[in-house]
Amino acid sequence: MIWFLIGAALCILEAVFPTAFVALVAGVSALIVAFIAQWLPIGLQIAVWLILTGLGIYFSRSLVNQRATQHFDAQDGQMITDIVPGKPGRVLYEGNSWAGRCEDPTLAIAAGEHVLIVGRKGTTLLVLPESDPRH
Repeated sequence: MIWFLIGAALCILEAVFPTAFVALVAGVSALIVAFIAQWLPIGLQIAVWLILTGLGIYFSRSLVNQRATQHFDAQDGQMITDIVPGKPGRVLYEGNSWAGRCEDPTLAIAAGEHVLIVGRKGTTLLVLPESDPRH
């Protein structure tokens, strides 16, 4: 019963606070262990849970990494902070503040400047200044 409660709590945790599937994988692993726990001693239960969680996280990384980079059809945003060459800044996009990095690492973009969002890598938006002649 404890494994079932742990599994349910971890799955709910993933729904409330997204953790890139880590809590979900650990929760599903705990639910699997809940079904086989009656035949295994506690030490082996923990070992099975750790192995299932580790394998699940390893294999889920390939799914997360495939979707981590997205390309946009040049949507508008506005710089909240400066982006200095090679460093991130903050971008206002769809009413939220996002980490932003210039697609061209040699360019600087000033706070308040309008930018085009040309991609996303994880939770960082890739931007170019609207005045950039390359787009």
